[in-house]
Amino acid sequence: MLSNRVSLLLVTAITPLLWGTTYLVTTEFLPPHRPLLAALLRSLPAGLLLVAITRVLPRGSWWWRSLVLGTLNIGAFNALLFVGAYRLPGGVAATVGAIQPLLVAVLSAGLLRQRLSLRTVLTAIAGVFGVGLLVLRATAQLDMLGVLAAVGGAVVMAFGVVLSKRWTSPAPLLATTGWQLVAGGLVLLPVAFLVEGALPDFTLRNLAGYSYLALFGSAVAYALWFRGLRELAPTEVTFLGLLSPVMATTLGWLVLDQHLSIWQAVGGLIVLGALVTAQVRRKVRPTPAAEGPVLVAAGER
Repeated sequence: MLSNRVSLLLVTAITPLLWGTTYLVTTEFLPPHRPLLAALLRSLPAGLLLVAITRVLPRGSWWWRSLVLGTLNIGAFNALLFVGAYRLPGGVAATVGAIQPLLVAVLSAGLLRQRLSLRTVLTAIAGVFGVGLLVLRATAQLDMLGVLAAVGGAVVMAFGVVLSKRWTSPAPLLATTGWQLVAGGLVLLPVAFLVEGALPDFTLRNLAGYSYLALFGSAVAYALWFRGLRELAPTEVTFLGLLSPVMATTLGWLVLDQHLSIWQAVGGLIVLGALVTAQVRRKVRPTPAAEGPVLVAAGER
């Protein structure tokens, strides 16, 4: 029978798998050149739905904390994510985003006083290398604005992950998730309309894509993500994000009939190895004082 921690890791892993479908949905279902609109319609409707279901509003400091977390985890992150997705090949965006576990590890050491081990750093670097092998193409072209957006997305999400661990809400999980989605959506609302203008004419295909992203890519995914952050270390959770490019590559192979090379397979194995390594806890050997004179006398050494 699986332990509670392993079960929680498996459930939390559903989130990056859902997020890994974003690139396919964006390219195949959404109207072109509307990244901010995609970010807005992914977050605000989902947040309003969760707030309506829970009927719980923030209290006290959680008004401004929800705004800060919503901006980092939802508003700024999704805007930068979609700008990167629209302006970069998926492989470039995914590789840049893979630096997030390393950023979270560094920020956790500074803000949460968690130990930054060499194993964590090397595992994070291996994860970036594996994602690069998995998704990068030799023909990939770099767009500077897209690269900056991808880096910015990784940075703001890393701050959001660490602060979400530092600020644990006393409210129900779905309520807290709803607050952040609404806050992030409201931050995006004026920016989306100022930059991209009025709403386009939606097709049924567009509406299906937006509905999927709002319901599964946000409401369900973020609720599971924040649940994992409440119970697990930030580095454990953020390493699960490496599953997103694995899912994106798998869908490209299965749905879009994209070719899968041997180097991509090697990259996928490296990513999975880094992910498993990050979740394995090191056993702490008891000190001689903790062992006591009985163990020493019994020849335990």
